[in-house]
Amino acid sequence: MTRHSLRLRLIAGGAAAILLALSIAGVALTILFERHVTRTIADDLEVSLKQLIAGIEIGPDGKLIVARPPTDPRFAEPLSGMYWQVGDDHDQLLRSRSLWDDRLTVPIDQPAPGEVHHHDIPGPAGGRLSIVERRVVLTVAGKPLPVRADVAIDLARVDAAGLAFAKDLVIALGILGAVLALATSVQVMLGLAPLGALRRGVAEIRSGKARRLPEAVPDEVRPLVEEVNALLEAQEREIERSRDRAADLAHGLKTPLAALAADAARLRERGEDKLARDIEAVGSAMSRHVDRELARARLRGAARRGETVAVELAPLARSLVTIQSRTPAGSSIDYGTVIGAGVAVPFDRTDLAEVLGNLLDNATRHARSRVRISAGYAAEGLCVAVEDDGDGLGDELCQSVLARGIRLDQRGEGAGLGLAIVQDVLDAYGWRLELSRSDLGGLKATCRAAG
Repeated sequence: MTRHSLRLRLIAGGAAAILLALSIAGVALTILFERHVTRTIADDLEVSLKQLIAGIEIGPDGKLIVARPPTDPRFAEPLSGMYWQVGDDHDQLLRSRSLWDDRLTVPIDQPAPGEVHHHDIPGPAGGRLSIVERRVVLTVAGKPLPVRADVAIDLARVDAAGLAFAKDLVIALGILGAVLALATSVQVMLGLAPLGALRRGVAEIRSGKARRLPEAVPDEVRPLVEEVNALLEAQEREIERSRDRAADLAHGLKTPLAALAADAARLRERGEDKLARDIEAVGSAMSRHVDRELARARLRGAARRGETVAVELAPLARSLVTIQSRTPAGSSIDYGTVIGAGVAVPFDRTDLAEVLGNLLDNATRHARSRVRISAGYAAEGLCVAVEDDGDGLGDELCQSVLARGIRLDQRGEGAGLGLAIVQDVLDAYGWRLELSRSDLGGLKATCRAAG
């Protein structure tokens, strides 16, 4: 996948959304956990505060005592993180053993009797404490004695619990994120699968295996398929009209060309040989161009329609050899065919005849005495070759002769478009033409499926 890939963009967008959602969820869950722990601790402190207040008494000497301290053993352990303190307005101060020599610095306020206040204050050893306090009024010798009772806990417990929860939460959210990312990838691949089917459908249309895109697609893709199929139909109608116009034009030129040939013959009878030859050369060139355009027009209507055809090669080759051997140039040529029984070529019969006919014509005109047609299977598939024992071509000319209008024999007749017609037909079927030196001594023209 490249940076322009739609799949990569969707997966990256989904991963970013998952990461953002999990990050927000992680922070929110951590905050909620800390709040829950803080509320739980505050409830526990209020329970200890009630126990502390229940144990406050006035001794025989009129001084405060805590006859029944809170039951939590941490109050008796020095700097354990759990502390209580009781004091009045006359500098009487009682403290839990856990405070050791320290004291709780409570904010100056006046809670109403029975009202509980919560504060966060500095604690022993630089800690941070959460404290609850309550003001009660005792009676001593008939006089009221306001007393403040405080219970505190070190918030390091909350921080430690929050940190442990966050570590566990990161692992859990990481696993959840990996599962969601995998699910997103699968979802994206399943969602884009119809596009892959469309790509394969277009490739089959381009290769001629199909004529239309399949319409059994999801509703979201169906409008695109319908538009593409409508475009293909419109293009096919336009190609058909263009083919008909080209064929009409080519056929329309046949009659004037025939008349031109007749005029050249009459000029030759009058002794105007040079002028007759010039007219015949022009007429022959125009006729070859017309033949090529007729072949191209027919291809637009047959090879491009995705028709599945196959022609057995050996009978067609024998038929073409029989026709060619009756021509003046082919009467002295020894034709040989090396084609196995049942070898079939995936071409329309007329198109294959166009290819072999032009190759045989070229081979016949340049051969000394032998022409061979062969067919066999190479690593890349079926190959059909036409060879002769003529002069052949150098390696530097094998490509140039395939250019439009180049003739194999500049002294011969014709416009040299035979191989160009062969190329047009092969291109329409996804094949290619290769020229090389034959072991007969001349040119070897090989037709094979394009790799």
